[in-house]
Amino acid sequence: MKRELLDRLIADRAAKRPVALVTALDGGAQALIYPHAASLGEAFGAAVETAARQALADDQSGPIESDGRTLFIQVHNPPQRLVVVGAVHITQALAEMAAIAGYGVTVIDPRRAFAHSARFPNITVSTAWPDDALREIKPDSHTAIVTLTHDPKIDDPALEVALKSEAFYIGSLGSTRTHAKRLQRLHDKGFTERETARIRGPVGLDIGALSPAEIAISIIAQITQVRRATPAAKEQAA
Repeated sequence: MKRELLDRLIADRAAKRPVALVTALDGGAQALIYPHAASLGEAFGAAVETAARQALADDQSGPIESDGRTLFIQVHNPPQRLVVVGAVHITQALAEMAAIAGYGVTVIDPRRAFAHSARFPNITVSTAWPDDALREIKPDSHTAIVTLTHDPKIDDPALEVALKSEAFYIGSLGSTRTHAKRLQRLHDKGFTERETARIRGPVGLDIGALSPAEIAISIIAQITQVRRATPAAKEQAA
C-alpha cells in the first residue's frame, strides 16, 4: 500500500470515518472510497465506487468483478453504537444483549440513583442531561437511540437531538396512547410528521413481551431488523 493511502486510512479509522479500501487483485492498485466524499488513489470508475458505497451501507466486505478484473472491497466502518436514555430495568438487559451483539453501549440518565456503574458493569454511563450527552456523542448513521424513562422531561430532549441526527434507529418506550402524546409534543416543537415517523413507538417488535428481559429482546431484535434492512423492516419503514 502506498504511504499516502496508508496514512489516510489510519487517520480515517482514528477519526471513525467510514471508508472502503478497494484493492485490485491483479496488481495491487488501491483506492479509498467514501460515502459522501471524493475517492483517493486509483480511479476504478463509477461502477466500483457505487459498489464500494453499497458495501459500506451493508457493512459487508467482499470481492467484486469489474471490467474483467477482480477487486476486493474491505469495509472500515466505525463501530455500531447504542445509546439508551434511562437507566431502568429494561436497560440492564438491553445493554448486556447489545454489547454481546457488538454494539458500543452508552447509558444516559441524569438521575444518579439509577445511573451508576454497579448496575451497568463494563458499560459507559453518563449522568448528563440527555440532550447535552447526545450532542457530545454526535450520533451518526451507525448509532441507535432508545429512550426508556417514560418521563417527557428526560426523553423528549433526547428525541429532539436524535431526530436532528443521522441515527439509523430511534425508539421510545410507551403505549400507543403515550406515543401519540409524545408525537404531539414534538409537533408542537416544530417537528413534522415525516420527521417524527422515524421514532419506533411503542419500541420493539410486537412479540408479546412482558418482562424487562423480553422487552429488551424485542428492542434489540427490531434494531437488528432495521440495521440489516430486511424486507419486513423496509415495509414497516415505508
